[in-house]
Amino acid sequence: MNRRKTNILKVGNVYIGGDSQISIQSMTNTDTRDVESTINQIIELEKAKCDIVRIAIPDMEAAKAITKIKKKTNIPIIGDIQFDYRLAIESVKNGIDGLRINPGNIGSKTRVKEVVKSCQEKNIPIRIGVNSGSISKKALEKYGGVNEDSIVYSALEHIRILEDMNYTNIKISLKATDVPLTIKSYLKMAEYVDYPFHLGITEAGPVWNGTVKSSVGIGALLAMGVGDTIRVSLTGNPVEEVRVGKEILKSLDLLEDGVQIISCPTCGRTQINLFKLVKEAQDKLENIDKLIKVAIMGCPVNGPGEAKEADIGIAGGKGYGLIFKKGKIVKKVSEEKLLDELIKEIKTI
Repeated sequence: MNRRKTNILKVGNVYIGGDSQISIQSMTNTDTRDVESTINQIIELEKAKCDIVRIAIPDMEAAKAITKIKKKTNIPIIGDIQFDYRLAIESVKNGIDGLRINPGNIGSKTRVKEVVKSCQEKNIPIRIGVNSGSISKKALEKYGGVNEDSIVYSALEHIRILEDMNYTNIKISLKATDVPLTIKSYLKMAEYVDYPFHLGITEAGPVWNGTVKSSVGIGALLAMGVGDTIRVSLTGNPVEEVRVGKEILKSLDLLEDGVQIISCPTCGRTQINLFKLVKEAQDKLENIDKLIKVAIMGCPVNGPGEAKEADIGIAGGKGYGLIFKKGKIVKKVSEEKLLDELIKEIKTI
């Protein structure tokens, strides 16, 4: 795939755009004013290998909490500001690494200039985010409702406000709950600007539904070379957003990270408890830091052949299983020892 060429910006120590690694973001669902809970959740996201985290800044107390949160965490933090420009300035003052704010929503040009000035002084990027529920009234009237034209036009209004102030340290998100609309909006915006894109499907839903919608929408855009940082929006633990984001990138060969498990869907030939085996393998292999592909297959007939591209794998039989490497069988072991023997072999690679 040919990746869209964009400007490059920096959020903390993470580069976004150009040919930099596509980063994974999430957002805390704690009350930012509850500093301890927010720190604990960010640490969990760090362990899951999240690259950037966003926190809500509803008031001055939350903005002032940034200093304490930054001292106990390591990944870059973005402050989510809705309407009060003073919260943006206070967030920058207290060490925020990036802002999510729409310039057209915070009042007069004087207020916008104050925010821009504070960001320029500390090289803080701004994400302009327009979704299907936040399109300007002018754009809705001009283009006859919610569509890719009104979403893009509304975002361009915000972009021009910053560009008129010679501020271009910008990234853009154009999210909708509708997958085709999201895709069309990003592709249309790509015709107008060179800013990096933050991809996502907004309000995607519970973990299962949201995973499917996000994988289709984000995955389709990434496969076309569009997208520089992603956030999978799920109703649930933010750590799940990171896990899904990693799998989306790995499925497109856009991320090399840890063990990749491939497994068969099972069929009438399967005589081993493959569902249990796969679950146990996921748990045991999660923290192994090796860039390898592991196959867990249901039968010895097709297993090694179908999964010969895997670095190592197992193929279950009746009461036993085969361990193979690159499609070649290396040993036969009893079912109860199969997973332990697999782990031993992986450690030798």
